[in-house]
This record gives sequence, structure tokens and C-alpha cells, in this order.
Amino acid sequence: MKVLGGGAALALALMMAVPALAETAKVAIHVDEDTVSTMNMALNNAANIEKYYADKGEDVVIEIVTYGPGLNMLRDDVSPVKGRIAEMALMYDNLTFSACLNTVEAVKQKTQKDVPLLDEASVVPSGAVRLMELQQQGYSYLRP
Repeated sequence: MKVLGGGAALALALMMAVPALAETAKVAIHVDEDTVSTMNMALNNAANIEKYYADKGEDVVIEIVTYGPGLNMLRDDVSPVKGRIAEMALMYDNLTFSACLNTVEAVKQKTQKDVPLLDEASVVPSGAVRLMELQQQGYSYLRP
């Protein structure tokens, strides 16, 4: 049996006495479909994930990223889930919603009208790039 020197023994004792710091869980939820079922599934996933970690007393960060036809989830004029988004945004301060500027600009060009977004939506330059960035930052990826 090897005897540890004073400094090594102290370091080992400290490592054993201090519990490992849990890293905050992070998830990016991708919505690129204009279906109520997909939008509700994304919101259900977010609520279930939030509840799971809250029940464990752990933190989680959730970002729903929309682009293409999925942008309709965050459009104030057509979103079939805007009431639910408003409610969830008030309930969960760890939940954010991102809208793709590329898609907003494409819709604006096609319709020649402004694209009103929900107050809860934050605009990101590119939804696809945002998902890449989040994954590079350690976010898990989920596509309902």
C-alpha cells in the first residue's frame, strides 16, 4: 500500500468531500414544420424536460429554434400555439424561442408584407446556424 504525501492526501480528501458540480443541462428543440402537432410536441417536450429537471432540483436551459415553415409557430398573425407560448414563457424563465431572420426575410419578400413575431420570440440571423452554435456549446439536439 502506497502512502500519500501530505499535499496529495489533502487534495484527495478535498476531491472526495466536495461533490462534483453538476453541469446545467441544455437542449435545443428544432421546429421546421408548420403543423400544430409538431409545434405542440415541441412545447410538450420543453415542459416535460423542464419538469424532469425541476423535480430533480437541477437547472436546465431550453431553446426552441424555428425556421422555414416552422417559423409560423412564432408568428403573431398565424401561430396556432401563441397562447400556449405566452403562458409557458411566463412560467419558465429558462425557456427561449428563436426565429430565423433568413426565413422572416424570405416570407417578407414573397408576401410583400411585414412578418409580425410574438413578443416572446428573439430573432437570430439563421435558424440552422443557431442550432449548430447551440450544439457547439454543448446543447443536446431534439427534433419532435
